[in-house]
Amino acid sequence: MTAAVGAAPGPATGPTGATGPTGAQAVESAASLVQSIDWLAVAPPLVVAVLALAVLVADLFLAERHKPLLGWATVAGLVVALASLVPLLGDHRSTFCTAAAGPGSVQACSYTADNFALVIQALVLVGALLTALLSLDDTRKLPAGEFWFLLLSSASGAALLPASRDLITLVVALEVASLPAFALVGIKRGDRRSSEAALKFFLSSVTATAVMLLGVSFVYAATGITHLTELSHALDDLPARFSTLAATGVALTLVGFAFKTAAAPFHFWVPDTYVGAPLPIAAYLSVVGKAVGFSGLILVTVIAFPAYADVWGPVLAVLAALTMTAGNVAALRQDPGRARSAVRLLAWSSVGQAGYLLVPIAASAYSDDVHVGSTVAYALMYAVVNLGAFAVAALVARTSPGNRLTDYRNLYARRPLTALALAFFLLCLAGLPPGIIGLFAKVTVFSAVVDAGLGWLAVVMAVNVVIALAYYLRWTALLFRGAEAPEAVREDTSRAVPAVAAAGTAPAAAPAPLVAALVLTAAAALVLSGAPQIVLRFAGGTLF
Repeated sequence: MTAAVGAAPGPATGPTGATGPTGAQAVESAASLVQSIDWLAVAPPLVVAVLALAVLVADLFLAERHKPLLGWATVAGLVVALASLVPLLGDHRSTFCTAAAGPGSVQACSYTADNFALVIQALVLVGALLTALLSLDDTRKLPAGEFWFLLLSSASGAALLPASRDLITLVVALEVASLPAFALVGIKRGDRRSSEAALKFFLSSVTATAVMLLGVSFVYAATGITHLTELSHALDDLPARFSTLAATGVALTLVGFAFKTAAAPFHFWVPDTYVGAPLPIAAYLSVVGKAVGFSGLILVTVIAFPAYADVWGPVLAVLAALTMTAGNVAALRQDPGRARSAVRLLAWSSVGQAGYLLVPIAASAYSDDVHVGSTVAYALMYAVVNLGAFAVAALVARTSPGNRLTDYRNLYARRPLTALALAFFLLCLAGLPPGIIGLFAKVTVFSAVVDAGLGWLAVVMAVNVVIALAYYLRWTALLFRGAEAPEAVREDTSRAVPAVAAAGTAPAAAPAPLVAALVLTAAAALVLSGAPQIVLRFAGGTLF
């Protein structure tokens, strides 16, 4: 390099005596365009992506009897991806950065591993790991190689999204997380409900994505910037003639993320999708899918669009109220006496919970303090207990494929530990003792909305918490209620199911991976209820 610089021609002198760049300056300028990649920072999504490709290739050469090894390789790889988060704890690393424009300027980076990104990545990877455990014994009738490849591909996009710090990376990560999910929902070949659910999920998601891309293009047209940190400054000093275009772009961008979070009125795809998808994938969508939507929503509102808080703040507040009301009222209508699907009730419950998750984000628009930590704390609680509830549903589905609410009647007599675990999960979701973590998580959300001065939203949330108590307690009581006298029970016409096992039949032994998933979620919920500060510290901490 030194020789090359020494051999370069000297400075060119013009008529006025001005000099051009020297050879050394030219080399330095060219070198500034080449940057090293921080491989440690990008390790979590990269490990999952490489593992997805390895599983797909291995599937071509493995004999059918060895296909279960792909599932265990997936579990091991996700554990490695989780371990790659450990060296990043307490650190703030960025990569794929642009050169600073001047001595006092700050680099704009496309990937940042900060506290927020690490917490959401941990949630995503744990959710994918528990989904893999639920799926190990459930993929015998599914194309194993494709299933594991699609699951890992979606998880890699979901892990990339919270670390994305420009609009292009954000949209790409969102689509990488979403596109494999469409195929996972419809992977049960020959199942009409699965195909219908995948089609509904696909069409509504594509429409929302198109609207979001239109919004992103409007924002870029108004500012010429894609990096989130630079966008916040550009929108502050935006010329008046571009304000309408930018405001429209902000509103349209929110629509795409509102769909991913299952916010009303973009929630209509949730019940049929959850019921038609394989049960582990329904669990995956309820937790990881929401993590993707909410992390993207937080990034664009709090980091990129604070200048338009007067646009997205009221919108998100109204969406939160509509979402929690629509979800809880619909869940309340899932009457056990009509043999309703337990998965459908969990689907409507997840819509209601999405409303609570939206509240702190909306509150951030009305206060100088950023309240998104409350959303993160609530999301961590919700992920643990909701995955636990789906693990119990997967266990019940082994003897009662219809997974109706009536199949849970007197579950305590057949599987006492399972019934106690489900009761604890439901009480956490309801926010009742001994589910202390659920109670405290709801209190942090209430605190955020009260601090922001949104009294009307606090009242709506209080009413919805009471509504939710009704169906959570009704299901909990069903677990300990004796069997009904033999009589005709009206079937749920939306889902024909085979006959269930006789009440006196001993339950079949549960597979070890399913038991492991149930034990892990129950243990985590107990630990968090005993030491809620583990999660609640995010509500008051600095995430960015």
